[in-house]
Formats: sequence, structure tokens, C-alpha cells
Amino acid sequence: MNKITVLGLGAMGSRMAKQLINAGHCLTVWNRTPEAAQQLRSLGARQALSPREAAVGAEFVIAMLRDDDVSRQVWLDEETGALAGMAAGAVAIESSTLTPEWVRQLGAHAQQRGVDLLEAPVSGSRAQADAGQLAYLAAGDAAVLERSQPLLQVMGSSVHHIGQWGDGALAKLATNAMLGIQVTALAEIIGLLSRSGIDVAQVMAAMASTSVWAPVASYLSNTMLTANFAPQFPVHLIEKDFGYILREAGSTEQAPTIAAAHAVFLAAIANGSGQENMTSVAKLFMQPQQADS
Repeated sequence: MNKITVLGLGAMGSRMAKQLINAGHCLTVWNRTPEAAQQLRSLGARQALSPREAAVGAEFVIAMLRDDDVSRQVWLDEETGALAGMAAGAVAIESSTLTPEWVRQLGAHAQQRGVDLLEAPVSGSRAQADAGQLAYLAAGDAAVLERSQPLLQVMGSSVHHIGQWGDGALAKLATNAMLGIQVTALAEIIGLLSRSGIDVAQVMAAMASTSVWAPVASYLSNTMLTANFAPQFPVHLIEKDFGYILREAGSTEQAPTIAAAHAVFLAAIANGSGQENMTSVAKLFMQPQQADS
């Protein structure tokens, strides 16, 4: 049994924390909105008032946060930051979707305090987190990964060692860009088919029998056809990730398809769908009666 801290109890962090409790680990949690910890407290987790307090005595500190700015504040704040509470030799596991540049900076700060950083973003959504089936795109020292492996395997079904700090972030951004491009492509195709009057579900079933059909396409198309836009991966979060990868690309000329998909998610936010599932971009292309049915 390890002493573990989880920082950030959003849709993913809370589910990862629950897996750790179920596995018998001693868990401390922190969230900016304290109410988010209520269920985990009922399961035996201890709630801390700050990231620094939460990190004291922990062997592993896992962060699942929204973006670079939040990650920087949670780890590095002079008064409340988690690194200030961690002992030398402890492992900081950063699982948020961030920019490579910031991850490398965080690694340098961790080294200065004698803390080992493992970059470990995940691929998967709420259903995979509930089932302990996340895929880890880990980066950093191989020995630190080996030490952390039993913990990651509680929450994930696969762990891939990508390279050094920042490489995991780039791999995660590339993964999300590929996903987002598939979302926008399917949304446009379903919109086109629906306007033609053809049986869209029948066409989707036929396409699913061909080699062009990706494993995730059935889930994506089904949520679009049923207008089930309950958030699994919200529009505003994937839009943030598109912004990050375009920053890595350097210019839209170097990544025109990614830039075009990004524009679709920006339009969905402007259309009021920012908190809905990423597949709600289909509403931009479907006739109102079909999008709202």
C-alpha cells in the first residue's frame, strides 16, 4: 500500500482516484472546489486544503489538471504548491494534457527539489477511467517509470514509454488532434448525408464494414446520430489541445488540416456547445430538427 496524492478531481481525476482507493492505497486528495472530494472522502480518502498539504508524506503525487496555467500554479506556487510539500525521492506524476515546453520546465523545477518527475498523460475518456483501462503515454527516466508502473497499472491497461520529458505531451496532443480531426470529418459527412435525405444510419453501418472505419468511429457517429452530447470529452477541452498542438506546429501552413478542425471546435464554442461532448460539433452541419431530435 502506497501513500498517494491526487491533485485535481474533475471528470478524470476523480475516477482515477477511485481506482486507487479500490486498490487499497492510502489516498489524499485536493481540488480547487472542495465539494468535489465529497464522494472520495466517503470512500476513505483524506482531503487536504492545499496542494502542498496534500503532498506532504506522499510517495507519489498525481496531477490531473486543465492546462499549463493551472498545472504551474498547483505545482509551483510559493505558498501552496505541491512541490514544496514533497520529500526528496518522491515521484511527481503529471497526467494533465499540457505543452511540451511546460513539462520540461516542470521537470527542471522537480530536479531542483530532488523530486522525480514522470510525465504520464492518458488517452481515454470517462468510461475507460471507470474501468481502469486508460492508455498511458509516459515519458521521463526509465527507472522512475518502472517504479511507478504498478501504480499506473491500477488505472490503465497499457503503459507506453515515449521518451524524455515533453515527448509524452507531444504524443498526447498528436493523439487528440487525430481524434478531433475524425470528429469533425464524421460531423461533416453525417451532415452532408442527412441533408441528402438518405438513411444515414444505414450508410454508417455500411461504412463500418470497410477498411476506412476507425475503432472510435462507431462511438463518435452513434452519439451524433442520437444527439447524445453528454460530456465525455468536452468541446472546450479538445479546443484547448488543438491550440497547444498548433503552437508546436509553428504555423497553420504547417498543419492546415489541424487548423481547419480547430476552427470547427471554435465555431461550436461560439454556438454554445463548449461544455457539451466533442461530437456536438455535428450540430453545426445537421438540420435543426435532426440535431435536436
